[in-house]
Amino acid sequence: MRVANCKQMKAIDEIAINEFGIPGIVLMENAAIAVVKEIERTLGEIRNKSVTVFCGKGNNGGDGFAVARHLFNLGAHVLVVIVEKKEEIQGDALINLNIIENMNLPIIQVSGETYSEETMRSLFSCDLIVDALLGTGIRGKVNGVMAEVIHQINLSGNKVVSIDVPSGINGNTGEVCGVCIHAEKTVTFALPKQGLLMYPGAAYVGELVVADISIPGCIIEEQKINVHTIEKEYVQSLFPNRNRDSHKGDFGRIFIIAGSKGMTGAAVMAASAAMKSGAGLVTVGCPASLNDILEVKLTEEMTLPLEDGMRGVLSPECIKKILSKLSKSDVILFGPGLSEHPDIYRILESVLSWSGKPVIIDADGINALSSNINILRRCKVPIVLTPHPGEMSRLIGIGIKDIQADRINIARTFAMEWNVILVLKGARTIVAQPDGQIYINLTGNPGMATAGSGDVLAGMIASFIGQGLSADDAAIAAVYMHGYAGDIAAQKYGEHPLVATDIIKALPEAFKAIVGNVYMTKLTNI
Repeated sequence: MRVANCKQMKAIDEIAINEFGIPGIVLMENAAIAVVKEIERTLGEIRNKSVTVFCGKGNNGGDGFAVARHLFNLGAHVLVVIVEKKEEIQGDALINLNIIENMNLPIIQVSGETYSEETMRSLFSCDLIVDALLGTGIRGKVNGVMAEVIHQINLSGNKVVSIDVPSGINGNTGEVCGVCIHAEKTVTFALPKQGLLMYPGAAYVGELVVADISIPGCIIEEQKINVHTIEKEYVQSLFPNRNRDSHKGDFGRIFIIAGSKGMTGAAVMAASAAMKSGAGLVTVGCPASLNDILEVKLTEEMTLPLEDGMRGVLSPECIKKILSKLSKSDVILFGPGLSEHPDIYRILESVLSWSGKPVIIDADGINALSSNINILRRCKVPIVLTPHPGEMSRLIGIGIKDIQADRINIARTFAMEWNVILVLKGARTIVAQPDGQIYINLTGNPGMATAGSGDVLAGMIASFIGQGLSADDAAIAAVYMHGYAGDIAAQKYGEHPLVATDIIKALPEAFKAIVGNVYMTKLTNI
């Protein structure tokens, strides 16, 4: 599904109104009807229910006035609270305000004298609150009486349905602008907004409903929106049926360069995840002094002992053996658990200079890359980077807080500048492609914030590339399937005790649900 920023959504509305001739008040009416339908789903029977509708002065408030009219006509007891100066309301919003005034709906305007009495009583006695205060038009921090109203709505503990965007959330980034409505349900229009999907704002959205308000699809197409959510149907389409006469070489020879003293688990989890995700052959290049440990931990996967001078960390002397293995592999994963020893950069530089196959750089591979990111300029094969925010911070020299505040634009800018596929991990992992396309993953849960989860993801990306997916599609499919498996594991074990190996254990069930069953060929009479 496409995901719009506020500027794009405004352009879509303006084209619908000015070029296609759809009156703005018609769009407002369609939006109000969609919201009322969702309120009916929330409350059930509307008649005799008590609803307080909080409205601002813009079009979001106009939606609220129209919602109040429909609820009143359905038999609800409606109170409209305007948290702005009525004389500043204009356009379509004013038309809808005039209508409910002519209908004699009870309307109060928040002021120092009336707020603490009538409004407070309605907050705690009504069956539902409608938030039509700010929408996507917020600028800067919410303050003054508006901030206090939002605070009191949240304190009421009542059900809240927000129109378009919970008031106080930046529709582009998901930033909470000082204070914001905590909604049970948010009804947005035509397309989801970026800020509804990105944290911290996503935590306040509740159930997200994307409602059709009859904007022609061709208008949306013309905007060339390049942010998307990753959908199950798309992931399903990426996996072709396996031929009945397949052999292990058809599904990828994965070479994983990983592990160091104290961090053999990272290599094991990456390799196990690659194998469990359908790879044909997986080989782990590991420090020779740790090879026996890997041999015990791994069963289906093979190992390749690499020179380490008996110190438990790869040394540059292993480069020749690595380069020999590159030509026999379909994809290379570099980094899980390799340590931050300076020698790791020299090995990475050789891999990137000589590999003729896609390379995934993860974990300590990213830490090594941060010492000289310019080596990416020499790469002539697809490169996938999988940083968490801390690793991303080291790569670009920007604080974690600033990265988290603008994940979409940070990821897109990096992917385009360095011609790589960037998987920026975290809640709502982002896949950014070199052409500027962004994919937001909606699967996964907080239980996956655990050591080794990233190693599992890296192994899955390598596996999917080995099975024939493009590096772009492999990253998209892997983050979705990784989160999906994590959700299955959380259902089985709970979020708190979930560990990375639980994600691997859940992969078969995830594949069965997403990719589908494999049906045995039935024998007939010969």
